[in-house]
Amino acid sequence: MITIENLEKELKSEKLQSLYLLYGEELYLLETILKKIKSLFGELIKGINYINIDETNCNQLIQDLETPSFGYEKKLIIAKNTGLLKKEGKRKNPELVALRERINSYLKENIESLKTSVILVFVEEEADTKQELYTTIDKLGVTCKFDYQKPIQIEKRMEAICKAYQVKIEASTLHYFIECCGTNMQDIINEIRKLIEYVGEGGEIKKEDVDKLTTKKLESVIFDLTDSLGKKDIAKALQVLKNLIYAKEPLQKILITLYNHFKKLYFVKLALRYNKDIISSLNLKPNQTFLVNKYKTQANFFKEDELKNVLQSLRDLDCDYKMGEIDLQVGLETILCRYCS
Repeated sequence: MITIENLEKELKSEKLQSLYLLYGEELYLLETILKKIKSLFGELIKGINYINIDETNCNQLIQDLETPSFGYEKKLIIAKNTGLLKKEGKRKNPELVALRERINSYLKENIESLKTSVILVFVEEEADTKQELYTTIDKLGVTCKFDYQKPIQIEKRMEAICKAYQVKIEASTLHYFIECCGTNMQDIINEIRKLIEYVGEGGEIKKEDVDKLTTKKLESVIFDLTDSLGKKDIAKALQVLKNLIYAKEPLQKILITLYNHFKKLYFVKLALRYNKDIISSLNLKPNQTFLVNKYKTQANFFKEDELKNVLQSLRDLDCDYKMGEIDLQVGLETILCRYCS
């Protein structure tokens, strides 16, 4: 298996292998790599030297591998979301199992001839590493898992983009930017480009630019709101709520996000009391671990009983709202005022 960074370097040197498996959750980087492979391959004529395979026609894969790319040296085949490499449950699909075995045998027996005529790229959301087909692709070609990027990896990518446009950004500002905009690669690349355009070549992105121009994730705004609650700043807490409503965030979504946030703070309290690992207690993904200190800081604003009461108040509000006994905005404002007093 190869890392995303090493695969990017390999493609930058314009080197194409004959067999790839790209899979994982970070779809933006995966699709970027796929576009790069297509670009390096050159002219694509669908049905001639460019074939798309999916779960509906994956039984034609071997036939397509054997069919010449008339008038072209090689053929590019993208086998996307075929389900061939997906981990199966107890009830296995016998037709899929048989097809997987045929493809596996074909690749092993014909890899040398395929190298001269085909570039085959499997693209899957998930892949079972214990499957024989996975092992074969890993041995004969290139496999790359696209995990969500960790904050430090994202910071390096954003720093590289800024540098390419000759724009400066301090490490602390970059860290704050990721806290505000999240770790979704597509979203944050759009946001960093917006900031780059704003400051211009030779400029520097400041924290106030991030506050002024970026679209903050709801989760980030909830952190701001909770900070205000913990500091007993009722005016600011209500203003944050009003800003969310003005930005057309659904009130029900705000309620659910607020509830989930306070539930995490409560879990942090329990984890600290019983000396448990906070990352596993909150079930944080690798790209979310940078939030641990923020959760710990905010949990210290409240006593354990206070957090339980907030959670109960939010549950009661949800019930009363659904029964038509209270306006949701009024209910949320009431809870904020209660816990700021």
